[in-house]
Amino acid sequence: MRPRTLAALAAALALPLTFLITSPTQALAVTATSSSVEGAGFEASLAVDGDAATRWASAEGADPQWIRLDLGTTSTISGVTLTWEAAYAKSYKIQTSPDGSTWTDVYSTTTGDGGTDQLSVSGSGRYIRMYGTQRGTPYGYSLWEFDVRTSSGGDTTPPSTPGNLRSTATTSSSVSLAWNASTDNVGVSGYDVYRGSTLVNTATGTTFTDTGLTANTSYTYTVRARDAAGNVSPASNAVTATTQPPTGGGTPVEANGQLRVCGVKLCNENGKQIQLRGMSSHGLQWYSQCLNTASLDALATDWKADVLRISMYIQEDGYETNPRLFTDRVHNLIEQATARGMYAIVDWHMLTPGDPMYNLARAKTFFTEIAQRHNNKKNLFYEIANEPNGVSWATVKSYAEHLIPVIRANDPDTPILVGTRAWSSLGVSDGAGETEVISNPVNATNIMYTFHFYAASHGSNYLNTLSRAADRIPMFVTEFGTQTASGGGGNNFGMAGQYLDLMAQKKISWVNWNYSDDGLSGAVFTGGTCPNGPFTGTSRLKEAGVWIRERVRTPDDF
Repeated sequence: MRPRTLAALAAALALPLTFLITSPTQALAVTATSSSVEGAGFEASLAVDGDAATRWASAEGADPQWIRLDLGTTSTISGVTLTWEAAYAKSYKIQTSPDGSTWTDVYSTTTGDGGTDQLSVSGSGRYIRMYGTQRGTPYGYSLWEFDVRTSSGGDTTPPSTPGNLRSTATTSSSVSLAWNASTDNVGVSGYDVYRGSTLVNTATGTTFTDTGLTANTSYTYTVRARDAAGNVSPASNAVTATTQPPTGGGTPVEANGQLRVCGVKLCNENGKQIQLRGMSSHGLQWYSQCLNTASLDALATDWKADVLRISMYIQEDGYETNPRLFTDRVHNLIEQATARGMYAIVDWHMLTPGDPMYNLARAKTFFTEIAQRHNNKKNLFYEIANEPNGVSWATVKSYAEHLIPVIRANDPDTPILVGTRAWSSLGVSDGAGETEVISNPVNATNIMYTFHFYAASHGSNYLNTLSRAADRIPMFVTEFGTQTASGGGGNNFGMAGQYLDLMAQKKISWVNWNYSDDGLSGAVFTGGTCPNGPFTGTSRLKEAGVWIRERVRTPDDF
């Protein structure tokens, strides 16, 4: 739970103050100033307003820069949390001062990597500042939140001990963990996960996947809860999990490793041309309950899927309503797919409005964080524009050429999937065709272009366009259904079979829409299946679900 705003805490009075507070009975007035601001709407005060959607940003391209908080009175400071936007500090100091002139270092680093820095410090002063000396990007410095924890007269009650720590899945290189939530008189802010005595992660939820481990090796874990005041719970029960033996390629990721675009095909780390087959989630704002331990286990082991598409809508009650919530959901599902040896497509599901430029700033923020956190993984794709519509190919191309360099600054290796115009139909739904992309491709490498079809609506014209395009540019079908373009209606398994035959012949990877219990015929599960299942077998599958499960389960040619 993020710290409450000062205004809310001041109104509460009876609650202990969880940040920027020294008195147990009242909130102190806090003033934020900075060395510079990027412009209107990026003032220093926006880093202490408790709003995760507002931020301070300094002037770009200059070092050093600072943001300073006046706590109003001398305070004993026990911790600081910095929530960085994409423009983070590689080298910075946390300093305290009694008078705003003489500064004492209480923390410093030269290896900052952005994200969220939760720092334990010991110092006192009326003033505290973040003093940045080296930027981590060509931009300036930017903080969503600058939270300070004080120990004098504040909350001293630790959270309860996390319960029932357990291992939920293992591969040859990962261990997935889950535990029961702790309680706290103010609110739990995170969980510190330890491998032995080493802190390996601070999780905001109650699951974590530890990756990059050695095969056939035992690891012991404990978890401690912490609150916003810096109080830490006793350690949970210890759990020991053993990674699986080397399998010689048992999961899709173990078999293929880091994928890359080779010519007009998708190739594994050994240069072999491959085809991936899998399922797309429905919108995370509506059907996240269909993505749990049991359903994802079934997708990996019963369906034998190679890839999960994580479909995060931007509008329609999606990302724009709560960027932190939806980004964390994507983080978690990436870890879940990784733990099961599946590839994961991070789907920036822009749809309405159809101009991808409308969400460019949001996309830069989102993909910067995703790429920074997961750039060591070998199992990702970044799908940067689900279905552009109502705009020209030139607009889509320009959007891609603005966003791809931002991603590549943080992750040089993950393949990027670029949507095509007219709902990713290569322009066919607007009366155009593949030649507009072939003659004017995106200026980037290791990218593929996406194509979407629904077999009961999109016949031979669409099929032939996909066939021609796949001979000239790298193609990936990131969404299709056997129904109409609405995602419902009757199934056309005959036409869908023609598409699947073509994609098998030309090694075009594909993902079916969708792995949920939505009421439309395109959702594979019958109503009420989620969240309890069962998800294995065919007893809870609709007609289209039975049909597509058998196609996903077809043995891979790895």
